[in-house]
Amino acid sequence: MAVTEKKERPVVLVCDDSVLVRRMMRDILKEGGIAEILEAQDGLEAVELYRNHRPDLVFMDIVMPKQNGLDALVAIREYDQAARVIMASSAGTHKNLKSAIDAGACDFIQKPFEKEAVLDMLRRNLEGKWD
Repeated sequence: MAVTEKKERPVVLVCDDSVLVRRMMRDILKEGGIAEILEAQDGLEAVELYRNHRPDLVFMDIVMPKQNGLDALVAIREYDQAARVIMASSAGTHKNLKSAIDAGACDFIQKPFEKEAVLDMLRRNLEGKWD
């Protein structure tokens, strides 16, 4: 499937080393109408899942084992310049925000997540992706 083709329902990838964070995000995304949610526990797994499934949106933690989120973001954007990646961090420093935006992130969300903030980002970043 070409990157620009419209899917019936969008696919979202959640990458975080915390099982609890992934579970919370999955619940919020399901409430937001997302039926297909992929999960990765580190940046290496996220890049592999992105290449195999080309999700419409990625929520990516910055601090993770094996490969951090910023390196995974760079790898994903090298593979697909149109990739929409929202970076997430509990260490929401100005440096992290700038690094994420410079690497091609489309947005940044502070942990712990507020449900309405996640749903708002979902709507903004997937507008027009499904009927």
